Amino acid sequence: VQLQASGGGLVQAGGSLRLACAVSGRTFTADAMAWFRQAPGKEREFVAAFSKSRNRAYYADSVKGRFTISRDNAKNMVYLQMNSLKPEDTAEYHCTIRRIWTVQYYNPVHYDYWGQGTLVTVSS
Repeated sequence: VQLQASGGGLVQAGGSLRLACAVSGRTFTADAMAWFRQAPGKEREFVAAFSKSRNRAYYADSVKGRFTISRDNAKNMVYLQMNSLKPEDTAEYHCTIRRIWTVQYYNPVHYDYWGQGTLVTVSS
């Protein structure tokens, strides 16, 4: 299984970006599709996740109301719309999937496959 993230870049504070992640390879439907981010010198942190079985999105408090996760199951894609970006959102963003939903969706150790990161830089 391969995950390819794209859409990162440099944006001014208050701006928007849309990240996309394409899942390919061995065919299966992942219940959980999520985004994590990692800033230099910091641990990887949860951003957002979407459960197919629950048809529900989950967000970190730091991005709630600004970011929106969505998925296109037919295309095996997951997206992250990021609005009102802040300098503290600067990080490498990684997409990930897990076959079965977990209540610990915020913990990166529970995910099965990861894509390479896409860098988001927010200038003040």
